[in-house]
Amino acid sequence: MSRLTLYAHPKCTTCEAARAWLTKHGLTYFEKDIRTAPPSVAELKTMLKACEGKLSRISNTSGIEYRAQGLSAKLPAMAEDDALGLLASNGMFVKRPFLIGPKVALAGFKEPAWQAGLLKK
Repeated sequence: MSRLTLYAHPKCTTCEAARAWLTKHGLTYFEKDIRTAPPSVAELKTMLKACEGKLSRISNTSGIEYRAQGLSAKLPAMAEDDALGLLASNGMFVKRPFLIGPKVALAGFKEPAWQAGLLKK
């Protein structure tokens, strides 16, 4: 597999588990701090497609900033491009870890999904 980019938060335990899993399986990746370098709108579109068009699956719905902004009510009413632009403006609105690369797009860390998406035989 070519280049993988992992968007993660430095203090996120789920992100730590994802890093450990990637290392355990010998997968190299480039890591970006999701707070200071959030995914682009194009990357979010790719992830949204992989998540069957469900915005809630790429949104950090349990995040403090997400809840403080009332995004659970606002995002569904927004046009897709506007919603993705908002998510791209603040990485804390995006579900993490967020892994994207050639032929793979995974939001959140669930080992079976990562195994299926990254260790295809």
